[in-house]
Amino acid sequence: MTHSLYSKFILGYLVFGLLGFVFIATFSSRMTRDYLIQSRANTLYDEACLIASSYSTMYQGQPQDLSDASPQLRAVAQFLGAEVMVVNRQGTIIVDSTGGSRVHTVIDNFDPTAIGNRSYSIGRYNSLFAEDVLSVSAPITGNYNTYGYVLIHLPMSQVKDAQNGVLNILYITSFLIFVLSSIILLVFTKTVYLPLRKITVGANEYAAGNLDYRIAVHTHDEMGYLANTLNYMSDELNKMEEYQKNFIANVSHDFRSPLTSIKGYLEAILDGTIPPEMYGKYLSRVISETERLHKLTESMLTLNSLDNRGYLSRSNFDINRVIKDTAASFEGTCDNKNIVFDLTFSDNIQMVYADLGKIQQVLYNLIDNAIKFSHHNSTIYIQASSRYEKIFISVKDTGIGIPKDSLKKIWERFYKTDLSRGKDKRGTGLGLSIVKEIIQAHGENIDVVSTEGVGTEFIFSLPRSTNL
Repeated sequence: MTHSLYSKFILGYLVFGLLGFVFIATFSSRMTRDYLIQSRANTLYDEACLIASSYSTMYQGQPQDLSDASPQLRAVAQFLGAEVMVVNRQGTIIVDSTGGSRVHTVIDNFDPTAIGNRSYSIGRYNSLFAEDVLSVSAPITGNYNTYGYVLIHLPMSQVKDAQNGVLNILYITSFLIFVLSSIILLVFTKTVYLPLRKITVGANEYAAGNLDYRIAVHTHDEMGYLANTLNYMSDELNKMEEYQKNFIANVSHDFRSPLTSIKGYLEAILDGTIPPEMYGKYLSRVISETERLHKLTESMLTLNSLDNRGYLSRSNFDINRVIKDTAASFEGTCDNKNIVFDLTFSDNIQMVYADLGKIQQVLYNLIDNAIKFSHHNSTIYIQASSRYEKIFISVKDTGIGIPKDSLKKIWERFYKTDLSRGKDKRGTGLGLSIVKEIIQAHGENIDVVSTEGVGTEFIFSLPRSTNL
């Protein structure tokens, strides 16, 4: 059986209240009782000493009748709420604040020193009282002799009543604190529990595949941040799911076309539709289609490797030399369309810090695109110029250009503009995606400027080498 976080918090809250009550009822009760007894005992002892001192001056060294002191003792007893008496050394009560009812009574086993170093005793004072009393004593002395004792007895019921009064205040105060502490419970419910329930419901919806579900938590705290993060995650997963569907559809489409051609040509050869003298022509087409499949597979593998961070192998190299070598590799293709390159460099040597192989691939894809979509007898302009800590490379053609509504889509995988479909028969739609992935992996940017019917220019940056 599982318990929710909220039920655990409620249980902890109730246990806290119960333990608080038990603590007050036990430890606080005992401490309050001890404090009140000590406080009352000190007060009674001071009064007993004061009375004993005044009676000591009355003796003047000679015993006297103290019966005339009863009114004073009654006044003190009434003030203290206690019983005051004077006894002689043998324990016979001489004066009693109760009106003389105990006068001449002899206290059994009277021994004021029996309490030791304590200033008070608790009990029935040698069976003199029917209930427990708090008793203190002070000697009456004169001429270095002890003539008797002043005894003050306070019923313990008064101490108990005072203790109950203090405890009632503690109980009421503790109850109010416990009630006020429920504010913490309310805050927890509103700021933690309810948002957490919404987040839990959202997580279950995402687990069930409902990635369009939105978690409605809009607070500016950790819960709100978590909800926004999960909402963002669901959006990204939704995009990823949509991308995967499109990816599979595009891959299926791009693989199906050449496979269908290959199958058709081979079946035609096997069933004799194509005569033997035409085998060479159609087998060359089969090879062409397999090359297209190979190129598509290589492009997909390249994109897969780009998705893994840390794949770059950076080094310092001359970007001018790489541009020249890459452009030279298109000599045969350029001759067929009578296209020439115009290379412009701001310095003879421009060193960059990047992955040489990946940048060669970027240049190859950009130049290949420029050649594909350029007219016959045209020029492709390639420039490399330094600016601050960057080297900017531009590949510009004067071809058919890119429609305005397609500029933001050209970086998507498998995307081909309508204008390109007639010219780019062998393209995979992955070239520019690979270019952007490589440049972004270097922490740099690539931009495109294009006008339909005028031409297209791609510009990207690379970090200048610091080891010159």
